[in-house]
Parts: sequence; C-alpha cells; structure tokens
Amino acid sequence: MSTNKKNDEGSGGPSPFSEEEVAAVTEGPAGDPELEDVDAADIDAPEESESSFEKILAKSRKLTEPQIRNVIHSVLFVAPQPLTLDQLFDTTGIDREKIEKALHELVGTLTGGGIMLHEVAGAWQLRTVPEASEYVRRFLKVKPQRLTRAAVETLALIAYRQPVTRPEIEDVRGVDSGAVLKALLDRRLIKIVGKKEEVGRPILYGTSREFLEFFALKSLSALPTLREFQELSEENQEIVEREAPKPVAGILEELSDNSLQEKLAAQDQASEAALALLETAIDQADVTSKSAAKILNPPQPPPEPGTTPAAPPHPPTGSES
Repeated sequence: MSTNKKNDEGSGGPSPFSEEEVAAVTEGPAGDPELEDVDAADIDAPEESESSFEKILAKSRKLTEPQIRNVIHSVLFVAPQPLTLDQLFDTTGIDREKIEKALHELVGTLTGGGIMLHEVAGAWQLRTVPEASEYVRRFLKVKPQRLTRAAVETLALIAYRQPVTRPEIEDVRGVDSGAVLKALLDRRLIKIVGKKEEVGRPILYGTSREFLEFFALKSLSALPTLREFQELSEENQEIVEREAPKPVAGILEELSDNSLQEKLAAQDQASEAALALLETAIDQADVTSKSAAKILNPPQPPPEPGTTPAAPPHPPTGSES
C-alpha cells in the first residue's frame, strides 16, 4: 500500500491529503467562533504630533556633515518636484550654508552613478542619467516627451524674445500660431506675463518654471547662443544637427560657413561695378542730350539796335493749307 501511495505521489496521482487538510494549509487559520461577536481592538499606536520646527532645529545642530548629506539626499529622493534652498531649510532646519555645501558635495558624490543631482529653475532635483532614460521610460511605460517643429519654433521665439506678443510671433513665423500657443499654455511651458501698452493691449507671453525644468536649465541665461553653437565640438555639433529641425540646422550651417563672407563680398563688388557702369551711361546720355539740343535749337543772333526782335516762327498746324 505504501508503495502504491509513493507511486501515486510521484506520478501525479491522487493526493494522500484530504480536501479539508489542504484548505486548512492554503487558506490560513480559521476564525475563532467565540470572537465573532467581539469588536476588534485598536492596536495602532496613536499618531505623534508633527515635530515642531524648534525640535527639528535643535536636532539638526547636532548632525555631522555626512549625516547632513544623507538627510538632504533622502529629502530630495522623496520630493515630487525640485526643492529650493528655502524649502530644504524649512523641512530640515539645517543652516542654508551647510545645505548648499552638502548639495555641491552630493553632486560630486553622485557623479558616475545612475542618479545625478541637477539644479533646475533655481531648485535642486534628483534625476536619472540620460543614458538610462530609454530603460526607465520602458519600465514606467511612459512615452518620451517630444515637441513638434511648430512648438519648438514658437517656444524658441518666446524664450529668446520674451515678453512677446502673438502678432510678433506670427510676424516671424509667417503662420497663425494660436493653436500652438494654446497647446504650450496647456503644457505649462509658457505663461501670460501681462499686456503690452499699445492699441488693443495684446497679451505678452513668457516662459515658465516648467520650461526650465523640461529642458533642465538652471535659468534663462543658460540658453545657448549662436556663437556657442559655432564653438561646439564636432561630436556635440553632430548631436545638435541630428536632433534639431533641418531648416534651423541649415540656417546655422550657412551662418557658420566661412565662404559666406567671400560670397557676400563678391556680390558687393559686382553690385558696385554695375552701379559704376550705370552712372557712366547716365553721364553719356546727358552729354548726348545736350548736343542734340544745341543742334535742334541753335542760338539766335543778337538783334540790331533800333529793331524789334522777330518772334519765333510757330510750327504749322493741321488746319493750315
């Protein structure tokens, strides 16, 4: 019998345990019938009141530099948005000078890892490194945020010329930009900063804090200039040219082309030569005109004394025979 049971167990046959025994193991212990009419006691300890700022301040004064770095690192790790120096002080009670020192030390400590500390829009935030972005997006199941060419053009005009009105934007782009402006407002990449003091009081647009966070910019002064683009290394310039819209890249290449000045100089010389020929032709035509006038209208001899000068002959008309 025991042999048959072993064979049954090894071959996937009937289980030697009853259904009640299996249910007792898989479903957990059954409730005590005697406790069914008894209300459960509250076994959670009462919540402690939030620590006062004075208590946090006193505790923060005893922290060592490594502990301060760990505290700042932990707070930044759980923060859903970038934190300013004042927000970190209000949260931790640590002196601002020590917080700023810890932040810069963390930047160096995290260098080379999968997480970096970045200063954006005057605040600090932990971010994943760019080379891991594709894997992080795949894990989080989120699509990469990309802007259309029209959105990039409009956003660039606002960033570099702000505050700017819609007519000014459309004057440069040459197309209606109302729909693009609305989309940028919905994405909170731009904001209304006021109204221009002119007829119609058009709305003025400017970039927002979310714009700085989206492009990982410390401030608007971090925006690249055309001169900085020309001074980029070959590797970085290839990346910019590959990612930027083709028309913009073509314009930048044309502006950075050394032969452009030679072409413009040659065009100026050709224009000057054509202008000189035109002036010469005008002078010759003036001389010819004066000579023809002398031949057709020769000067009359002066009248003799005591005589009345003869009237110039009238040209014949069609009624004369």
